[in-house]
Amino acid sequence: MKEYTYTVSLEELDSVVAEFLEHFKNGVVILKGDLAAGKTTFVKTVAKLKQICEDVTSPTFSLQQCYGDDTYHYDIYNHGLDHFASLGMMEELEKPGLHFIEWGNDELEKILDAAGFDVATIEIEKISDDKREYTICIR
Repeated sequence: MKEYTYTVSLEELDSVVAEFLEHFKNGVVILKGDLAAGKTTFVKTVAKLKQICEDVTSPTFSLQQCYGDDTYHYDIYNHGLDHFASLGMMEELEKPGLHFIEWGNDELEKILDAAGFDVATIEIEKISDDKREYTICIR
């Protein structure tokens, strides 16, 4: 297990994301943080660095967004993990690529670990309007 913590401005986020993508190329990324902490901003930066031209938006009301051929973005805030699983979304996570799940929790981590998925968690804390602390754990 590797854990990294970065405190950076939003202008410096590209370097954090680039380093993350060097270490984690395939699997599930659980994004944790308060409202407006920057979970979707992290995914937008991933898409930018992967040269994906599609507009990245929060999938709060659609549950899932797909970008490019191998980048997926989910939000389980409104309906929770049980609803996510009941719709068969766990099978979506088996597709090759990066799967970013906003509002994942410890229960989801345990399920994914037990199922053998490669999992990374990113906890984002808003320090100021343009500064965040990112704690990245890759298992």
